[in-house]
Amino acid sequence: MKRSILAFLLLVLSLGVLGARRQASDPVSAAGTKTLGALEQQLISYEKSMPEAEKKRDFDFYRRTLTDDFVAVGTDAKLHSRDEILEDLRSTELVEYRPYNVQVVQLNDGAAVVTYDVIIQMSRYDEDIPRYQHVSSIWVKQGDQWKLRFQQATAAQ
Repeated sequence: MKRSILAFLLLVLSLGVLGARRQASDPVSAAGTKTLGALEQQLISYEKSMPEAEKKRDFDFYRRTLTDDFVAVGTDAKLHSRDEILEDLRSTELVEYRPYNVQVVQLNDGAAVVTYDVIIQMSRYDEDIPRYQHVSSIWVKQGDQWKLRFQQATAAQ
């Protein structure tokens, strides 16, 4: 009998912990929506602007948005500098970039992390680029502007 009660209590506790973890990691509240703060909205907007600028080959956008010491880690686990990213902008042909599960974590007044999953398709080099990726971006505030300092893309299944 004691084992049954203990097992039941462990089950209830486990379900409570799992529910709390799910609620904490889920950007949608119990009411079905979460009101995003101004910073969250701004950084999500910036993230969504990047693929649009890539499609247009908008070098000015990238020059304004990336910090001078920007570093990216590609799905190939190689480091790429700001200059490499700008150079690659000439030859990339982005067809689809569909982010989902976007989350923003503000680290302090001058830094935040944006993470999300994305479905991506390129018209060239598609065999080398995983279609599903998890992206983590670090945004820093320089003066009154938010700029992208670091980004890592990890292949996902």
